[in-house]
Amino acid sequence: MIEVTASATNQIAEYFKGKEISPIRIFLNEGCCGGPSLAMALDSRKSTDAVFEIDGFTYIVDQDFIKKVKPIKVDFLTNGFRVNCAVTFSSGCSSCGSHGSCCSG
Repeated sequence: MIEVTASATNQIAEYFKGKEISPIRIFLNEGCCGGPSLAMALDSRKSTDAVFEIDGFTYIVDQDFIKKVKPIKVDFLTNGFRVNCAVTFSSGCSSCGSHGSCCSG
Protein backbone atom coordinates (compact mmCIF):
# COMPACT_ATOMS: atom_id res chain seq x y z
CA MET A 1 0.00 0.00 0.00
CA ILE A 2 3.04 2.28 0.32
CA GLU A 3 5.85 2.45 -2.22
CA VAL A 4 9.05 4.28 -1.32
CA THR A 5 11.50 4.88 -4.15
CA ALA A 6 15.23 4.29 -3.79
CA SER A 7 15.93 8.03 -4.03
CA ALA A 8 13.48 8.73 -1.17
CA THR A 9 14.99 5.96 0.95
CA ASN A 10 18.49 7.34 0.35
CA GLN A 11 17.42 10.83 1.47
CA ILE A 12 15.68 9.47 4.56
CA ALA A 13 18.76 7.40 5.43
CA GLU A 14 20.92 10.51 5.02
CA TYR A 15 18.63 12.48 7.34
CA PHE A 16 18.82 9.84 10.09
CA LYS A 17 22.64 9.45 10.00
CA GLY A 18 23.80 9.75 13.58
CA LYS A 19 20.24 10.20 14.85
CA GLU A 20 17.71 7.91 16.46
CA ILE A 21 15.34 6.58 13.81
CA SER A 22 11.73 7.57 14.42
CA PRO A 23 8.55 6.47 12.66
CA ILE A 24 7.58 8.59 9.67
CA ARG A 25 3.92 9.58 9.56
CA ILE A 26 2.21 10.17 6.22
CA PHE A 27 -0.83 12.39 6.65
CA LEU A 28 -3.15 14.86 4.96
CA ASN A 29 -1.86 18.40 5.34
CA GLU A 30 -4.92 20.60 5.01
CA GLY A 31 -2.75 23.31 3.51
CA CYS A 32 -4.02 26.72 2.65
CA CYS A 33 -4.32 28.31 -0.75
CA GLY A 34 -2.51 25.39 -2.38
CA GLY A 35 -5.16 23.01 -1.12
CA PRO A 36 -4.68 19.78 0.81
CA SER A 37 -1.77 17.47 0.06
CA LEU A 38 0.01 14.51 1.59
CA ALA A 39 2.93 15.27 3.87
CA MET A 40 5.42 13.46 6.09
CA ALA A 41 6.61 14.14 9.63
CA LEU A 42 8.31 12.26 12.44
CA ASP A 43 5.75 11.01 14.92
CA SER A 44 4.91 8.31 17.45
CA ARG A 45 2.89 5.28 16.53
CA LYS A 46 -0.78 5.21 17.59
CA SER A 47 -3.09 2.24 18.03
CA THR A 48 -5.16 3.43 15.04
CA ASP A 49 -2.18 3.37 12.64
CA ALA A 50 -1.34 1.02 9.82
CA VAL A 51 2.40 0.28 10.04
CA PHE A 52 4.71 -0.40 7.10
CA GLU A 53 8.35 -1.47 7.50
CA ILE A 54 10.21 -0.54 4.32
CA ASP A 55 13.99 -0.71 3.89
CA GLY A 56 14.63 -0.37 7.61
CA PHE A 57 12.27 2.56 8.19
CA THR A 58 8.81 2.57 9.75
CA TYR A 59 6.02 4.45 7.98
CA ILE A 60 2.76 5.04 9.83
CA VAL A 61 -0.59 6.10 8.40
CA ASP A 62 -4.00 6.28 10.02
CA GLN A 63 -5.82 3.04 9.11
CA ASP A 64 -9.03 4.74 8.00
CA PHE A 65 -7.14 7.34 5.96
CA ILE A 66 -5.00 4.85 4.03
CA LYS A 67 -8.10 2.87 3.05
CA LYS A 68 -9.36 5.99 1.27
CA VAL A 69 -6.15 7.05 -0.49
CA LYS A 70 -4.09 3.90 -1.17
CA PRO A 71 -1.72 3.34 -2.79
CA ILE A 72 0.75 5.97 -1.56
CA LYS A 73 4.06 6.64 -3.28
CA VAL A 74 6.95 8.50 -1.63
CA ASP A 75 9.61 9.83 -3.99
CA PHE A 76 12.47 12.31 -3.78
CA LEU A 77 13.10 14.69 -6.66
CA THR A 78 15.68 17.46 -6.95
CA ASN A 79 13.28 19.90 -5.28
CA GLY A 80 12.33 17.66 -2.34
CA PHE A 81 9.99 14.87 -1.33
CA ARG A 82 6.84 14.16 -3.26
CA VAL A 83 4.09 12.10 -1.63
CA ASN A 84 1.27 11.06 -3.95
CA CYS A 85 -1.78 8.85 -3.69
CA ALA A 86 -4.66 7.60 -5.81
CA VAL A 87 -6.95 10.45 -4.71
CA THR A 88 -6.91 13.94 -6.21
CA PHE A 89 -7.64 16.60 -3.63
CA SER A 90 -9.49 19.79 -4.46
CA SER A 91 -7.37 22.92 -4.85
CA GLY A 92 -7.29 25.78 -2.39
CA CYS A 93 -9.56 28.76 -2.23
CA SER A 94 -10.22 31.26 -4.99
CA SER A 95 -9.36 34.28 -2.86
CA CYS A 96 -5.61 33.69 -2.90
CA GLY A 97 -3.70 36.79 -3.84
CA SER A 98 -6.78 38.93 -3.35
CA HIS A 99 -6.38 39.32 0.42
CA GLY A 100 -9.34 37.03 0.99
CA SER A 101 -9.97 35.25 4.23
CA CYS A 102 -8.97 31.77 3.03
CA CYS A 103 -5.72 31.59 4.97
CA SER A 104 -6.32 33.99 7.82
CA GLY A 105 -6.54 32.45 11.21
